[in-house]
Amino acid sequence: MIQAYNLSKSYGRQIIFDEVGFTVSAGERIGLVGRNGHGKTTLFRMLLGEEHPDSGIISIPSGYTIGHLSQHIRFTGKTVLEEACLSLPLRDDGVDETYRAEKVLTGLGFTDVDFRRSPLELSGGFQIRLNLAKVLLQEPNLLLLDEPTNYLDILSIRWLKEFLRAWKNELMLITHDRAFMDSVSTHTMGIHRCTLRKMEGSTEKFWRQIMTDEEVHERTRVNDEKKRQEIEQFINRFRAQATRAKAVQSKIKALQRHERLDKLQNVRTLEFQFNEEPFVGKWLLETKNLSFSYAAAGHQLIENLSFIVGPKDRVAIIGPNGKGKTTLLNLLAGELSPSHGEVALSSKCKLGYFGQTNINRLSPTMTVEEEIMSVVPDELRRTARAICGVMMFEGDAALKKISVLSGGERSRVLLGKLLAQPSNLLLLDEPTNHLDMESVDSLLEAIDAFEGAVIIVAHSEMILHAVATRLIVFDGGAVSTFEGTYQDFLDRVGWLDEKELFTEQKKVSPDEKITKKDLRKLRADIIAERSRTLVPMQNRMEQIENTIVQLEEQCARAEKALVEASEKGDWQTISEQSKILSDSKSEIENLFDELSGLAETVETKSGEFVRRLSETGSII
Repeated sequence: MIQAYNLSKSYGRQIIFDEVGFTVSAGERIGLVGRNGHGKTTLFRMLLGEEHPDSGIISIPSGYTIGHLSQHIRFTGKTVLEEACLSLPLRDDGVDETYRAEKVLTGLGFTDVDFRRSPLELSGGFQIRLNLAKVLLQEPNLLLLDEPTNYLDILSIRWLKEFLRAWKNELMLITHDRAFMDSVSTHTMGIHRCTLRKMEGSTEKFWRQIMTDEEVHERTRVNDEKKRQEIEQFINRFRAQATRAKAVQSKIKALQRHERLDKLQNVRTLEFQFNEEPFVGKWLLETKNLSFSYAAAGHQLIENLSFIVGPKDRVAIIGPNGKGKTTLLNLLAGELSPSHGEVALSSKCKLGYFGQTNINRLSPTMTVEEEIMSVVPDELRRTARAICGVMMFEGDAALKKISVLSGGERSRVLLGKLLAQPSNLLLLDEPTNHLDMESVDSLLEAIDAFEGAVIIVAHSEMILHAVATRLIVFDGGAVSTFEGTYQDFLDRVGWLDEKELFTEQKKVSPDEKITKKDLRKLRADIIAERSRTLVPMQNRMEQIENTIVQLEEQCARAEKALVEASEKGDWQTISEQSKILSDSKSEIENLFDELSGLAETVETKSGEFVRRLSETGSII
């Protein structure tokens, strides 16, 4: 068990922690939440001994090991597999556990060919993946993971989720992907208003409790202020009367003893909307027999791809890394030319493009404000300043040079430029990588409200479930379109490449092999069973969500009626509406608990069906 007592930490005037404490008990998997810049990474660094609190103690048992995903690259093995094996714990019985390293590397997207490559030949992203494989193989007592999904593709993320769900030791995880965190963690610990709080359950349950507590705080503060004013009026009225002197002194002492509650300040987060360019027409973009290959690669990344994007379409481009997703986005944006075929844009199409590599195109010598104004130079400076404020560059922060900004801040500048630019077709390449959970929610709301079309590259299944109504899928060495949501894709097709991530290849003799017809029937039976199992639970979840909405509306009506009845002194109505309000809130709480349990069951069952479908691919 790790225990922290009275931790305080500040940088200049910025207070990060103010006398906070927490424990990490055996087997707990903790999701660490909080807005960017509020101290999540600082806490990790203190646990690792890389930073020290200004005051307080972190107690770590003797011999307790802590592993973390390091961004520093230092390899000594000649091959990727050899480097990974260096992290395997030594066994007294001399058993070779190379197979464990192979399994983890495969799960994280390495191929058999990669196993024999030098680690120094890998791209930066795959070098980070190798570091992740090493720390997973070490099996430390406490595993610290800071945004591990930023370096993974969708299949590796699905594998990592299952791996961490089976993690037996302690885990502390930072990620902007709420669904990934909730599927892995047993507890949520949040950094909020310079304090730390931990509770069992999901992020939704955690923030719901925080909101409830702050509502209670504000109501208590308002009531206390009213009582304080009444007491002060009593003191001022009777201070001069000798017969009331004792009562006045008693009231004065009561005021001095009673702690005054401060009004809670609003916590800033991103809240924005895209600048829509009106569009009238049937289609914004069309590709015809689009093909592309890099000359050095010698094979087609994209071959004969045709699709049309109409107004309000929500298209997600999905697949493993290195298969062509960002290349396709660059082709659509006109930054690459196709080998064959064409990309046609409507004459009225106005593109807005957010790409991770575009961060490097920001001018280091320009200020945040100047970068925003460069997109629409005719705009007034106050318009640019308003957008800077929305992206949390308020006041003098808008005059910061790009060169001094962090990666996350530069990402916000790119989003700001996208807001300033009128558009009716958004191309978004992993736009959430540098955002916190609250900002991701704001982005999803902005996408939902956008009247134009959106094409997005995303590895987060939460984003895909929330946004996509059509898919472009890179899988099994080919690219194809899929008409339907991401859940439809999982239910009806599934990932061809996923079989290698969840199961080892099963060796069978020729007479044990089954026919493709038998295999299709087996898969169809599993898919039918999955529908019978999951659909009723999903329907119940939808029913619960609708009921909660109705109950929340009922609470709002009851609260309004209470206010009106209080003003009239109508005690009977106050009693009736108070009971309605209390009963509704109690039912909402029970429904949320049921919803949380159902969501966890659906997640577990879905993983089981994924594994069973994957196994059918290993027997042919």
